[in-house]
Amino acid sequence: MVSQRTLMAGGWLVGIVALAMLSHVGADVSHIVGQENPVTDACLSCICEASSGCDASVRCAGDVCGMFRITWAYWSDAGKPVQSGDSPDSQNAYANCTNEPYCAARTVQGYMRKFGQDCNGDGVIDCFDHAIIHKLGGYNCKNQVPIVYQSKIDECIQRKAIEYGANQPQQ
Repeated sequence: MVSQRTLMAGGWLVGIVALAMLSHVGADVSHIVGQENPVTDACLSCICEASSGCDASVRCAGDVCGMFRITWAYWSDAGKPVQSGDSPDSQNAYANCTNEPYCAARTVQGYMRKFGQDCNGDGVIDCFDHAIIHKLGGYNCKNQVPIVYQSKIDECIQRKAIEYGANQPQQ
């Protein structure tokens, strides 16, 4: 069993736990569980890396905020999570949350609770599905994923699988 550790270093969200693996990457770590949120910390880390390089200095630009590049609609669909002491109706609640790593991660978890689904038709809801939903939205996850984003997700998942020695498919 892989132990769970979540590190916060310099404002960067670096999640370290095993994640549900893409079947076409050739690894399966979906059997490694241990948290009630739909997205593992390792998968959150990969989504963050693919979205912004997990750069904690990234703030709001255009219609997206934070290192997960979250829109207001995404945050709202996720249940409008807020930082302690903030109100969802506060004018700055969206930016305050999505620019803060833990609150932004809670936003992704809330969005996946609402929209989690098997986007690639492989019969499981795993990190690849969460990454697609994050990028394309809950109603568009069966559409084509931008190749650069998909490549970043694939590379990160492969790296995580190697880190945890989970690069052998489970029978």
